[in-house]
Amino acid sequence: MRRFLVSFTALTALMAVSACSDQAQQTGGATGSGSMAAQPARPMAPASMSEAERLAQMQREFQTSVGDRVYFGTDSTSLSAESKGTLDRQVAFLRRYPTVMLRIEGHADERGTREYNLALGDRRAQAAKEYMLAQGVSSNRLTTSTYGKERPEAIGSSEASWSKNRRAVSVIAQ
Repeated sequence: MRRFLVSFTALTALMAVSACSDQAQQTGGATGSGSMAAQPARPMAPASMSEAERLAQMQREFQTSVGDRVYFGTDSTSLSAESKGTLDRQVAFLRRYPTVMLRIEGHADERGTREYNLALGDRRAQAAKEYMLAQGVSSNRLTTSTYGKERPEAIGSSEASWSKNRRAVSVIAQ
């Protein structure tokens, strides 16, 4: 129970600091009634919100504001410039929330054997992890897993579907 209260208190404090920081960035640091009236109010997590609900809310923010996935070429584990940009935003998110941990899930398209795709998914997750480690993220905050072709994002046997399935997805883990 005490661990939950400490985690809740820390998360609430981080959200409050983040909200203040975001407001200062949006207004250029200006204060006063004029700048507050121009900015939309950010919803605060109610005290009655469960840990699971707070985690889900944080994951939604991560998905929409930061980006939770990077894509790869066929049979590739190379990170594109766009993928590196997404991972840079993930690193910044982790710096804002120093208690958050990520699980990076590697995926592949339907082509190839199950074993090959599991190994390829693992290498993709490792590529994303290694990039974030190089940016200074602590290794104890990142884990990896692979699903190969077992959890497709898009169903179909076309390049449009395959390109969505060749990915690494970062999920907030507690």
